[in-house]
Amino acid sequence: MRLDERSAHLAGAMAERGLWPERSPWIRRAVEALPRHRFAPDRLWSWDGSAGVYVPVDRAADPGRWAAEVYAGPDDPAVTQITDGLASSSLSCPAVVVDMLDSLLLEPGRRVLELGTGTGWNAALLAHRTGPGRVTSVEVDASLAAGAEARLAAAGAEVAVRVGDGAAGWPQDASYDRLIATYAVEEVPWAWVEQTRPGGRIVTPWGRLGHVALTAAPDGRSATGWIQGLGMFMPARGTDPGAPFHRVRDRHPLEVEAPFPRALGPLAGPEGGHLLFALRVLLPEVHITTETGDRGGVTAWLHDGHSSWATVDSRNGPGSAAVAYQGGPRRLADEVLRAWTVWEERGAPGLYDFGLTRAEHEQWIWSGDPNGPRWQPLTPAAVR
Repeated sequence: MRLDERSAHLAGAMAERGLWPERSPWIRRAVEALPRHRFAPDRLWSWDGSAGVYVPVDRAADPGRWAAEVYAGPDDPAVTQITDGLASSSLSCPAVVVDMLDSLLLEPGRRVLELGTGTGWNAALLAHRTGPGRVTSVEVDASLAAGAEARLAAAGAEVAVRVGDGAAGWPQDASYDRLIATYAVEEVPWAWVEQTRPGGRIVTPWGRLGHVALTAAPDGRSATGWIQGLGMFMPARGTDPGAPFHRVRDRHPLEVEAPFPRALGPLAGPEGGHLLFALRVLLPEVHITTETGDRGGVTAWLHDGHSSWATVDSRNGPGSAAVAYQGGPRRLADEVLRAWTVWEERGAPGLYDFGLTRAEHEQWIWSGDPNGPRWQPLTPAAVR
């Protein structure tokens, strides 16, 4: 299959799932004009689960596999850089790119600051909408910036690529009508609010599970907005990503095996994102991955990236009794059970009921009403 055929096939898959936003028809036109493969480097990286490492996929050596990585599917990123054995940059999955661009509410002529240039694809899409000379993109890695700049020039996209720390924004050209980050932050940098004009919009991944769209207040003293959707994002450079589940488990043997008093179906069903996001708010250090088996049973893997892990398993069916296996100084399955109960006691708000406010000296999460009660992380339950 040729690259243009793969691109068309992916566009069709996006359409079948309703992923092209109706209010932003320009996005599909931009993606078609600037196909993903034009911004993919000649070496990509694929996860080898059996070996537990990323392996290179070179375009020259295996063009078919390389193309398959670029156009794997709406929810699949293409890893473009590995640092210390971990993915550190990627060509983001199309569904998330499209969703975030839609959240930006971008109009022609707007001035945009992008933080995290990566391959340059997202910057090219932005420039396609705004027109030439309206997009500034900041990349901390000089080698990535150089590659992106070359690809943007080859595509005819007039974008100013700068090398710098995205946390500081780019004050030299402020203020901006729109600001978009392509990497996750736990706390929205205040510099981003300062550099966005009153009424301007900031779209950024928050934490590792969703993205938020904030509107800068008329007085410039805060920015507030709603969670827009789910998605997994790479963290800002310098953030400790922690060890993956299998490494945490290997370092800390099983200590407790006990029944888990809830059916796991709500964690992995169609509405599971609502509960998973609430658990992420209440337990920010706990990573949760779920899988549904052939018979409908659910397995959840929990870990804190450092010292504690748990597996909760109900393989005999979504409503069957579950068992929790736990190791390390924290009892993560117990913490999830507690957070689950707190979420229900607070009315089980959905993903899109949550929002975030950033003021100069603090940031907080709320649900339903920006002026209502704040959601605070629960205290970890250490057992020794």
